[in-house]
Amino acid sequence: MKQTILVRRPSDLTVAWAQQIVDKHDANTKVARVDVVDVDIGTTTRVCVAVEHNGPSTLPSRWFVKLPSLSWRARMITTLPRLLQTEVRFYNELAEAVPLSKPVCLAAQSRFGRGSTLVLADVAEFAGVPSSANDTLTLEQAGLVIEQLACSHARFWNNAHRDPNYRWLAGPIRLLEDALGTALAVPLMKRGLRLAGTHISSVLHNPAIHYARHRRAAMRFLSDAPKTLVHHDCHPGNLFWNKNRSMVGFLDWQLVRIGEGVSDVAYFLATALNPEMRKLHEAELLVKYARTLADNGITDVDNSLLVQRYRAHLTYAFEAMVVTLAVGGMMRLDCNLELIRRTAAAVEELDAFSVLPI
Repeated sequence: MKQTILVRRPSDLTVAWAQQIVDKHDANTKVARVDVVDVDIGTTTRVCVAVEHNGPSTLPSRWFVKLPSLSWRARMITTLPRLLQTEVRFYNELAEAVPLSKPVCLAAQSRFGRGSTLVLADVAEFAGVPSSANDTLTLEQAGLVIEQLACSHARFWNNAHRDPNYRWLAGPIRLLEDALGTALAVPLMKRGLRLAGTHISSVLHNPAIHYARHRRAAMRFLSDAPKTLVHHDCHPGNLFWNKNRSMVGFLDWQLVRIGEGVSDVAYFLATALNPEMRKLHEAELLVKYARTLADNGITDVDNSLLVQRYRAHLTYAFEAMVVTLAVGGMMRLDCNLELIRRTAAAVEELDAFSVLPI
């Protein structure tokens, strides 16, 4: 029987468990102690552990472990679409092909009915600095992220959906996730709008509920474009940096899928910049995105159409943050409200709902 590293709770992270993982990398290394440093419960249970061992310095001693969420609300939303299982499969099958910096994966395993466990090196082990979800990026940092996204999107442009190695990203699990999102869209949107209060202008309430009622048609429109591999959850809390913030890496690949590249750009700019900064610079950042695509061989991008598609995809960023609030327990409340404020401002200023043919 294949050895399992699957665990369900932080108390299961024992010396014997850690030894199984270490053995995969260096059979001569022995684990002496495992200490749970921090536990954060959101869409998954994220546990930082210190692992004392006698191995080489190249073998990390601080690990970041992702388990199924201990929050029943978050688990209710994430279990059916198998979000953690998706991230495990991403690290096992796709990560090496994606030209973006990612954490070092030490182990990743899923079994039907048994759950999933993902073990990454803590980015701090290699002088990485993780962001908070409500961090505000500078123009220079935003430009760097946009360039990295464009390079990755170009790598898979109009071919990922044809490659059998990537088809599972648009398979039954993604269809189930979309169906679940559509079925719950109206009640979750109404609850989220109510909980957000003054963070969302009343002007947006009716268009947002109309969008929720016609979500299936909106998703069809948003997916009708040249396809690539997208992160689909590119907010500041899913980024990490080197110490001087001149290099960026990407965390949390639970929602990775086949989609339109500018969807990542819209989600990122709507969540990562203050509304004033975004308003001043989003046009030049979209030009940078198109120029970087062209530098990587994608020369058939229509800039005016890109702007329209960018506006349209802002609606999903808004929905994602409102639904996160409605479900509860998936993001720190202050972070969630700040990202709602930012995405709502983007949607209102650019009249994003009006772009959708619904």
